Amino acid sequence: MAVNTEKNSYTIIFAVAMVLVVGFLLAFTASSLKSNIDENKRMEKQQNILYAMGINENGDSDIVFIGTDKVADAFKSKVSEQIVLEVKGGNIIKQMTREQYMALKESNGQEPYLIDIKKEQTKAKNGESRFLPLFVGKNKEGKTVYVAPIRGKGLWDAIWGYVAVDKDMVVQGAFFDHAGETPGLGANIKQRYFMDDFYGERLLTESGAFKGISVAKGNNDPKNEIKDDYEVDALAGATITGDGVSAMIKKDLKLYLPYFKTLK
Repeated sequence: MAVNTEKNSYTIIFAVAMVLVVGFLLAFTASSLKSNIDENKRMEKQQNILYAMGINENGDSDIVFIGTDKVADAFKSKVSEQIVLEVKGGNIIKQMTREQYMALKESNGQEPYLIDIKKEQTKAKNGESRFLPLFVGKNKEGKTVYVAPIRGKGLWDAIWGYVAVDKDMVVQGAFFDHAGETPGLGANIKQRYFMDDFYGERLLTESGAFKGISVAKGNNDPKNEIKDDYEVDALAGATITGDGVSAMIKKDLKLYLPYFKTLK
């Protein structure tokens, strides 16, 4: 008996069947590739942290990360501590080592560098305590640096990064990335020339108050030679993205100020 393919019922059944088949195939593929996806995420986060520390393979102008075949060993040897601060209302409730954090039921044995900053920000908005990871190691010059992750909002979607500072909260390196900023404009926060401008910039005033760094149009310092003005030169045509970078630096890095005061 021939099937009447012109009936509405046939069209509906066929569409449902295709949705189920495609859904199954996508779920199967995602499940099969999960371990590879997770491993790529681990390597990417390690590369970003090391980059902010100055541990990279940069040439004259391009960004070149530590290779995927070397990143795990480099992270292990260069990052001497992974500290986790539990913070609520701007106050540090608890300071934990890597092992203490991983032993928490809430961590599920997860490494501190895999903490989801977006989820932690949501917890803080809901009035809960949040976890702040901080990575301690030595850069290529042998100077101790502290790397903190930050996350904010650009023009179209999320922006994020890692900022390395010394004990006085002077920037020693930075890495920025984005989910969907405009190519050639806001997407240039991922360009090396923009990241390099942050090197040497101060986050604290002489009195020790937190001020942050602004991505400013009227900076009038295109070569970024002035390092005590709390500003870097803005990206052309990317005002909102630049404002987002300024905001996430001021909002997220300020949370670490109580910890740095303990280093004095």
